[in-house]
Amino acid sequence: MDGMNTTHMNGTTAAAPPPPHHHKMMMTHMTFFWGTKAEILFSGWPGTRTGMYALAIIFVFVLCVLVEWISHSHLLPPAKPGVAAGILRSLLHAVRMGLAYLAMLALMSFNGGVFLAAVAGHAVGFLAFSKPEEAGGPYAWKAASDLPPMSC
Repeated sequence: MDGMNTTHMNGTTAAAPPPPHHHKMMMTHMTFFWGTKAEILFSGWPGTRTGMYALAIIFVFVLCVLVEWISHSHLLPPAKPGVAAGILRSLLHAVRMGLAYLAMLALMSFNGGVFLAAVAGHAVGFLAFSKPEEAGGPYAWKAASDLPPMSC
């Protein structure tokens, strides 16, 4: 019966659905693995070429450094009360969180090299951009950066 035309009560026939397309599927890993054949962020990227994998690792590293830079920088003028300041701070927070979620999605490839690149990027970014006054109590961030620290 499968793949055949069927007759309905009103005498019309319905065509069988087209056969399924067979795409070459990459295996989705659910545990960490080591290797250069991975999909990171986009279907087919970086592919099977080692050079593209190295570029993907560098991209993840720079992405995580950028998240730390935004987290520890003074990009906005000193805080003033008002809607415009709140909107600017919210936009900066949205950019930081968007980049952090992009890094998280890259980590969901479960590739060991991507994981190490992300950890190293956050560590280098923190080392390069953190300030000594950030080590002080829970409200020390107010003087040290535009945004509060990220929390889970």
